[in-house]
Amino acid sequence: MLKKSDMTEKTKNTRKAGVKSFIGGTILTDERVTRQIPFLIFLAFLAILLITNRNWSERTIRKVETLQGTLDELRSESITLSAKLMNSSRPSEIAKKVEKAKIDLQEPSRPPQKLIVKKSKLSWK
Repeated sequence: MLKKSDMTEKTKNTRKAGVKSFIGGTILTDERVTRQIPFLIFLAFLAILLITNRNWSERTIRKVETLQGTLDELRSESITLSAKLMNSSRPSEIAKKVEKAKIDLQEPSRPPQKLIVKKSKLSWK
């Protein structure tokens, strides 16, 4: 049976051998390590996918922020133009513009009426 001191010496020797084989590169020829290579490749592939996904999402977020800023600017411009149009389409403003342009137009004294045309029996052929 192994004594405690023998076990600690064996552990120290394997650690020294493990570090030495890792630095020397002989660890890559060990069967335990070579069995894990497909799993390590799979982990590397997942890491690349994770990095790619993060970059893509950050790029998309930047585009959304840029478009949101543009949308806010266009919305404010639309509201401004709509207010100007509402102001300039009032009858009093139109009358001022007509007088300023010296166009011979007059305001109607009676409201517009709807014209009704009855269909005749003659049809165009």
